[in-house]
Amino acid sequence: MDGTLLPCWSWTAVPGLWSGKHRTTGVVVQVAATLEGQLSWISDPTPGSRHDLHCLDQSGALDHLATYPPIGDKGYIGRGMLTPFKKQPGRELLDWQKTFNKSLNRTRATIERVIAHIKSWKVLHTDYRRPYATFKTTISAVIGLIFYALT
Repeated sequence: MDGTLLPCWSWTAVPGLWSGKHRTTGVVVQVAATLEGQLSWISDPTPGSRHDLHCLDQSGALDHLATYPPIGDKGYIGRGMLTPFKKQPGRELLDWQKTFNKSLNRTRATIERVIAHIKSWKVLHTDYRRPYATFKTTISAVIGLIFYALT
């Protein structure tokens, strides 16, 4: 599981679209994929200023997952997901923790490839320019097309 920003225009009537991390406006979606690289779920968009953890909690995705814990990045620590170890200030990671992180990040590369594939669709990697009220409907239609193209 991972989150990604879908860029859009800066509508003055819609607060919270500015993402300081990405230095642009947009909405965040959470993406889930299988270990084989098959897209399995995409959340509804939330304002781009929100952290991935907040967006994950809003989506309720963790309530409906299988018995195995999902894999996430360090931004999802504390939600029962399998995440890499964080280096604590003034301490180094132990060798087994570094090995674990390397192995987990190799597995996580799958979700990054899935997100890269989704963003190869022009409507999702360029700024959305239509009225903001139509954004959720348009994204839902594009997501439907992505799932249709995968079958």
